[in-house]
Amino acid sequence: MTPDEALNRLIEGNKRYIDDAPALGEVSRKRRLEIAKGQNPFATLVGCSDSRVGPEQLFGVGLGDLFIVRTAGNNVDSLGMGSIEFAVSQLKTPLIVVLGHEKCGAVDTAIKAVHNDIQLPGSMGKLIEPIIPSVLSAQRKHGCECAHDKLLEESVRENVRRMVNRLRTASEPILMEPQASGALKIVGAYYDLESGLVDFFDKN
Repeated sequence: MTPDEALNRLIEGNKRYIDDAPALGEVSRKRRLEIAKGQNPFATLVGCSDSRVGPEQLFGVGLGDLFIVRTAGNNVDSLGMGSIEFAVSQLKTPLIVVLGHEKCGAVDTAIKAVHNDIQLPGSMGKLIEPIIPSVLSAQRKHGCECAHDKLLEESVRENVRRMVNRLRTASEPILMEPQASGALKIVGAYYDLESGLVDFFDKN
């Protein structure tokens, strides 16, 4: 499957999800036994841990179709990067999707940390820290006084862009070489919780 074919499959699956049409992804016993022999996902998805954002459901795919790396705020550390590199180099996934979503709690917390200078308990500070530059960037572009919902959406989208750019410009040949040859595409998307629409707004 080419990167564009993989992307089109996700787009079509999301359309079926929005229309409440039956998903085409297989979750049968036959499929379970088939992938027990080995996996061949057609896309890697870097998404948020939010319980309202189930990638297999919103793209209408089945068992073994997506290789998923999830953290609150859809940012990854070195371990997450290693997982992405594994998917590309070993499983040959032709597409990486970084997926943010409406009303992201992690990004909302980052906004509150910027505005109120709050200290977060435990390891939450380390989780939120990489998101803060996206909040500051969104504020510069849209003004500090814009409505909270607007700032939240723009911060989520900026956070996706930063992660996409990080993957596109990674120094590791594992990610750079397949991009240069056209075997890998990296895109950014935004999921609307109410409409169900996934907006692939960064396909560059």
